[in-house]
Amino acid sequence: MSDSVLIALVLGAAVILVVLAYNIYQESKYRKQLRDQFGHANKDALLDSTVNSVRDGDPIAAVPVAEVTPAQAIKPVVTESAADTESITEQVQSETSAAETVSAGQTVGEQEITEQDGAPSQPILPTGMGAAQQKDFFTHTSSQLLSRTVPAKGRKTLLDVHDMSKQPLPWFDVRFDYLAYLALYEPKELHAMPRLSSRSRFRLVGCTMDDRYQIAEPIPSVNYQGFVVGLQAISRNGLVTKEVLMQFAEQANKFAEQMDGLLLLTDMDAFLSIAQPLDDLCARVDQTIAIHLVSRSNVSGMELRSSVEKLGFELAHDGAFYFNDTSGEPLFSIVTLDNSAFTTTLLANQNYRGFSMLFDIVHIPNGEKCFDQFMDMAVKLSSQLGLDLVNDKVEELSTEWLREVRRYVIDRQKEMKRVEIIPGGELAKRLFS
Repeated sequence: MSDSVLIALVLGAAVILVVLAYNIYQESKYRKQLRDQFGHANKDALLDSTVNSVRDGDPIAAVPVAEVTPAQAIKPVVTESAADTESITEQVQSETSAAETVSAGQTVGEQEITEQDGAPSQPILPTGMGAAQQKDFFTHTSSQLLSRTVPAKGRKTLLDVHDMSKQPLPWFDVRFDYLAYLALYEPKELHAMPRLSSRSRFRLVGCTMDDRYQIAEPIPSVNYQGFVVGLQAISRNGLVTKEVLMQFAEQANKFAEQMDGLLLLTDMDAFLSIAQPLDDLCARVDQTIAIHLVSRSNVSGMELRSSVEKLGFELAHDGAFYFNDTSGEPLFSIVTLDNSAFTTTLLANQNYRGFSMLFDIVHIPNGEKCFDQFMDMAVKLSSQLGLDLVNDKVEELSTEWLREVRRYVIDRQKEMKRVEIIPGGELAKRLFS
């Protein structure tokens, strides 16, 4: 072998090594970039991965599309064949059926919930209160002694405010609706809806002259003899402060002055002592599971849209794809990696690095069944579009990971059901909106 040929081979080998080293460097750099931008510090002991809490203010981590170029493309991280991948959910179902069964001796009382990780029981308002409890629940503190909380001498209201507080009203839940009761001295029409809060939702229910409670509306010739106002104190923004309740009480007092009535307010400290543990539970269960489908190069927007629409997803006005149940309520959603909006124009002209599928635990009924359906869809899209299924740590979705996520979903929904908040039900829609 001549020296020139040997030199050429050595130079060729050196070039190959340089290219391989550069590719390894780029892959390592890109993986680090994805981890830094996908993940945050909210680790869960069960998942050993990020659980996205809606109350974090950043429900899904983002990867800017502009920073993801073909030169930075990561190697495939899902090593299973399509057939192997499609069997993942079947393995998860068979391996977890026994673990998800609650033992017959484990019971939960009306006033407590037991956290799965061993946290102490927390009090939740029982469904019924005795006379002594009700008296304490409506005791006025000095800060709540407003003008219309004092009965007018020589005048009698059309309704007894304490009797009103005992009425079972389906529009309210005393665990998280702060209630004010107003009994009028004379029948009155409601000429306009009062301004009772600028921050939180409230409902106004009126008692008509035939003693029927209904949503109050300013309808001519409809007279009321009393009203019940409920301020929703818990939402995805958290529990309102005592200052917010005081502002609401003052507005309710002004409304009572306008309508000429006697006002009865729920004791704020007693209410907050009940609402706080419920808010803690809401913060714990209010989680979104995100599974990311990442392309090895790029996928065209038209191909992406065609594939997700074949599975039943529809593009909504907010720029996300939604899969709805038979009643039209959204179950799963698909969003871009960088949280930008999908639009018809962009989908027709742009390539995407991938997308994220979201599973909102509190809004999805029957989490066990729906999570299996969710994973089936993710596997199908992965196979059709040549995408890699990864978690927030840019790791392949192993059977173990999926089993833990599935169990996590089931456990969180069990917590909700113990306090009679059905996932996807009316109360869940109110609390997690």
